[in-house]
Amino acid sequence: MHPTEPSQTAAPSPDAPGPGTPSAGWHPAHDGGRPEGRRCAHAPDVTVPPPPHPDECEDCPPGDPGRVRLRRCTTCGHVGCCDSSRGRHAYAHYASAGHPVAVSLAPDESWAWCYEDETFLVAGAS
Repeated sequence: MHPTEPSQTAAPSPDAPGPGTPSAGWHPAHDGGRPEGRRCAHAPDVTVPPPPHPDECEDCPPGDPGRVRLRRCTTCGHVGCCDSSRGRHAYAHYASAGHPVAVSLAPDESWAWCYEDETFLVAGAS
């Protein structure tokens, strides 16, 4: 069983980098359960995916009502459904391709998840 991506919603940060830009501004979020904090070796390489993107999971059957939120791979741009969705295709993409970070595509969220380092990343000043 793999750890799941965060289910919390983070408001878009005014300091978040624009689409397609490298983001030295991405950093691990505070983790109250781990006072020593978290690290992510991939945070400096995270980019905000440029629009447009598919409005559906690339791996779910067209029109499938089982998807909840979409995540986009920051390595190749693959769009998959989140861990709360029936297909959990964003995680499946990480497991098969080894691409460690996916960014949320929800308009009310401004975060990424590093599957490899099990770290919630947020944009903006730390």
